[in-house]
Amino acid sequence: MTWQDKVRRVTPYTAGEQPKDKTLIKLNTNECPYPPSPSVKIVLEEVAQRADQMRLYPDMDATPIVTELARAYKVRPEQIFVGVGSDDVLSMSFLTFFTNGKKVLFPDITYSFYDVWADLYRIDYTAVPLRDDFTINPDNYIPGSKDFAAPGQELGGIIFPNPNAPTGVELPLAEIERIVAGNPDCVVIVDEAYVDFGAKSAKELLTKYKNLLIVQTFSKSRALAGIRIGFAIGNEELIGYLKDVKFSFNSYTMNLPALAVGAAAARDVDYFHYLTGRIVETREWFKGELKRLGFSFPDSKTNFVFITHEKIHAKELFKKLRENRVIVRYFDKPRINEYLRVTIGTKPQMEEVVRVLEKILQETDR
Repeated sequence: MTWQDKVRRVTPYTAGEQPKDKTLIKLNTNECPYPPSPSVKIVLEEVAQRADQMRLYPDMDATPIVTELARAYKVRPEQIFVGVGSDDVLSMSFLTFFTNGKKVLFPDITYSFYDVWADLYRIDYTAVPLRDDFTINPDNYIPGSKDFAAPGQELGGIIFPNPNAPTGVELPLAEIERIVAGNPDCVVIVDEAYVDFGAKSAKELLTKYKNLLIVQTFSKSRALAGIRIGFAIGNEELIGYLKDVKFSFNSYTMNLPALAVGAAAARDVDYFHYLTGRIVETREWFKGELKRLGFSFPDSKTNFVFITHEKIHAKELFKKLRENRVIVRYFDKPRINEYLRVTIGTKPQMEEVVRVLEKILQETDR
């Protein structure tokens, strides 16, 4: 046996392409098309004036961000955990709450990092099929139900995005509550990366259920994908366990500029609503244009739309869009290989996408 035989090997997450050509219309990674709050630039300039402070370790409790988030979401600071992007928070959550030997459930069509973390941490899981319309069946996640996805097994946890990615479909709050209430002995994580674009957060359930953890991000609705800030909201005990795991790895994960920028973005609630409102408005306009062109798609409550067309295969449409300098996301996976995920960009960008789609469909009809 060689040393290579003893290495832990996993299949890593495949991120969306980050092209060097900045003239392309880049709609493949669900980034915000607009800049962050103007206060972010001011804070960065202030941080630059205090460069001497970089010699010091940052606040390990991320107090500046936690304080502003607690105020914005009307919870106690002890109920908030901050990490380096929601991926960091979710990874820590897998490691903290999902244990070996007990089954974890998540949808089969979902954020493709979940199975990566499960494999990395040696967590047993079942990918539960969505319905044909891409909705979650809550009974699949409730022990004792005739449709329970893991009969005879003890659950170790549940995680799902709401709205789901890459489909964009929202699970109603009442159905989320059914899942949480039906699993009092395990942690249920609701990944709300896209909740700010029209879906209803499960935050109001936190006062009723101690086994619920909500995870959100600054990447989408606060236009800060490049600074890496994510957070979880839950009861104080859950958050305490997360901090114990985090501090077992690295106490100082959030750097000083990120703390300052995150606090400023969380404080600017008016800009947050302006930004999300603008994206929602463009998304709804784009949906109308897609219907006019004969596309089908689930009703999206996110900053993207998951589209398909009966006249052209998604893989072929993906290539033709690229030839016309538009990049979207194609998942060559069972059940969704006839769909493309298209991020909502600026209104002029989406108008150009509509023009390109019209051109491609006209060429297909010839």
